[in-house]
Amino acid sequence: MRSPALAPGFEEPVHLVLCDFGRLGLAYTETDPVTTELAVVENMLSGEYGRPVQVVAFSVSEGWARDVSEDVAHEVLEMARKDGRVIPAGTQAFLETLLDEQLEPELIA
Repeated sequence: MRSPALAPGFEEPVHLVLCDFGRLGLAYTETDPVTTELAVVENMLSGEYGRPVQVVAFSVSEGWARDVSEDVAHEVLEMARKDGRVIPAGTQAFLETLLDEQLEPELIA
């Protein structure tokens, strides 16, 4: 007999953002269970995450989890360039850690 699922199945993977809270340490931020990669990118551009360190995506129904930090970093930079948006300082540090690209001065907060 199969055990019941611990979490409902979602069509999109769930994304969790690990943030650095300084003296308080690292913690995954509170998130909506249907947080998509696009929502994480938008939150990074709006400064929702003070100092993001890592983004993990997982699917309980499909049984996988993976680090998507680099994918998210590329998406953040692409959206900022496309929309002419300024990248908050914490997100800028996230991008600089993951990407080997020079950020344009007009994108830096």
